[in-house]
Amino acid sequence: MKNFVFISPNFPETYYRFCVGLKHAGFRVLGVGDEPYDNLNPALKDALTEYYKVNNLDNFDEEKQAVGYFEKKYGHIDYIESNNEYWLRKDAKLRELFWVENGLRPNDLDEFQHKSKMKQHFKEAGVKVAPYLLVNDLGSLEEFAKKYGYPLFIKPDIGVGAEESFKIKNSDELHKFYVEKSQNCQFICETFVTGDIVTFDGLADENSECVYCTSLECPPSISDILQKGDDFFYYINPFLDKKFEELGRATIKAFGAKKRFFHIEYFRVTEARKGLFEVGDIVGLEINIRSPGGYSPDMQNFANSIDCYELYGQVMADQHPVVVMSPKYYLPTGSRRDNVEYFYSDDDVLRTYKNNLCNVGRYPKVLSGVMGDRFFMAKFDNVKDVLTFRDYVNRRVDYHSSSSSNGAKFNRVSEGDNICDTHIDGA
Repeated sequence: MKNFVFISPNFPETYYRFCVGLKHAGFRVLGVGDEPYDNLNPALKDALTEYYKVNNLDNFDEEKQAVGYFEKKYGHIDYIESNNEYWLRKDAKLRELFWVENGLRPNDLDEFQHKSKMKQHFKEAGVKVAPYLLVNDLGSLEEFAKKYGYPLFIKPDIGVGAEESFKIKNSDELHKFYVEKSQNCQFICETFVTGDIVTFDGLADENSECVYCTSLECPPSISDILQKGDDFFYYINPFLDKKFEELGRATIKAFGAKKRFFHIEYFRVTEARKGLFEVGDIVGLEINIRSPGGYSPDMQNFANSIDCYELYGQVMADQHPVVVMSPKYYLPTGSRRDNVEYFYSDDDVLRTYKNNLCNVGRYPKVLSGVMGDRFFMAKFDNVKDVLTFRDYVNRRVDYHSSSSSNGAKFNRVSEGDNICDTHIDGA
């Protein structure tokens, strides 16, 4: 029996299902986490052969001791994974230390974590990329701005999210950034791309072929959410455009991702930039070799009628699953913040969308800065209803318009002592 060490199997909360899928595929699943054993989900306890609690998952020595203990007791370790961006480099170090053949080593990660190095792989796949410059001196930065013009976008060469990212609109802002920037971070400067973020997500097999693929659409930008306190909203679109799917599959091949989840971000250009991009162009942004964050794996399952957790176990066990993704639904998640008053209450949402909701809950505090505090996940047959759902869930009390952004009007009507909310399309 092969030994699979899963790091932090209890966080995010639904990741225990990866361990269940691995057990079903025939692995001996060994967990390493910082949560007391008694607090673990019962289904996780059942999936694990043994659990090793550490005091701090940031302490590499503790994790090394945990894996060493498992190796001594159960024999050679075949896999070490967390499927979590935060632990990717540590996972790789543990694989190298314990001679784990499957998975990435530290030297392999450069191609997947440096945004500058990703550019070449996108080009190999036939995907356009934004011109860029690694920020090393002010003179080169000024020359880059002169050649391509403003606005520019500057961000860390390694990292996810929108922290320490800057939209630079003129020379004064460029100089201010350079003087005040962190000295311990390598930044990359790109021409600014105006567009919507669309992703290519799924699971790659041992030949870098897609076992399944789907897409996320993210109307609000992460930087806007962080800076303005907007509500996070995104949705799964399982109905992939043929050309986009071909580019996505070619990207996976170019990067050589094997037996891993992938989450590749692109821009779909909405504003042309002379000599660079036309409206509708797909521009490569970055690749993440793990599943999208939060509860996105569950969203993929609901949208595509699959079980990605079971598929993951089967791929790791070289069982070559045949996937039928049907029926398909658009699957949005709308979030809310505890410090905001919304026009419609949570109970209103539950009542109005009772036939569409798949999951309702709260995000862990560590994710709430971007994702929000609580979420509503639902499925629909068309995008119009998705956007109506967004406007209903995210409408705030200071929003005075009589109609939503996509033209669906909302009304509040009394029913005895209760409030019943309806919109013209029904729910």
